[in-house]
Amino acid sequence: MLPFLLIQTRVDSDIAADELRSTRHLGGFADDELVSLRLEAAEDCPDWEAVLSSHSGIILGGSPFNAADALKSPLQQRSERHLAALLELVVERDFPFLGACYGISTLGLHCGGTVDKTYGEAASAVDITLTEAGVQDPLCEGLSPVFKGFVGHKEAMSELPPSAVLLASGTTCPVQMFRIGANLYATQFHPELDLEGMAFRLSRYQNEGYFAPGELESTLAAAGVHPVTEPGRILANFKRIYARSSEGGEA
Repeated sequence: MLPFLLIQTRVDSDIAADELRSTRHLGGFADDELVSLRLEAAEDCPDWEAVLSSHSGIILGGSPFNAADALKSPLQQRSERHLAALLELVVERDFPFLGACYGISTLGLHCGGTVDKTYGEAASAVDITLTEAGVQDPLCEGLSPVFKGFVGHKEAMSELPPSAVLLASGTTCPVQMFRIGANLYATQFHPELDLEGMAFRLSRYQNEGYFAPGELESTLAAAGVHPVTEPGRILANFKRIYARSSEGGEA
């Protein structure tokens, strides 16, 4: 099987390592079935043509970056130039792509949607409700019509791209998941995040505005009240549907 690629823009290497761990675990990937590209460390734009030909699909993880920020560091600007070149290809080819959190903002903006701070959510576990299209979508196979998912974001989609199909919504954030074409997906919630990863990530980001100062313990306690068990099925479905052999067929 050609591996899947997890594209990361995590400046913190420990968080990047844990993101890779939890994505592999929840998606059922062996170590050689999901490999990582630290895009924030890439001075030059990767050869995306070669990347697509040698991988079954692309997963874009979360980030400390906010795609809609007016002021961006040179590092973020460079990373987003590289991502824009990738998105040109994956959208044109309808190449298997799954973006989470930062991934929904980058894909959504690229395809003509609006991202702003209207529907930000503090770090928590929230109810995610599938739309009729979501219930029928193969990437959502095995999910309950309403399930818990981890969130924590300062920006969100306030207007879908014209070509997008809404697959899931939430009470305080209307756009939680969409599809473009047949094979490009994005979620606002984190299908790659387990409670262990949530605790570790928030301990590192506790002064970054994802929850009120001094509320780390209470935030984690609240997030653990209702088990978050279903979003990882999206990763497992992504692997099952799009895995392909080096000859180009299904693995």
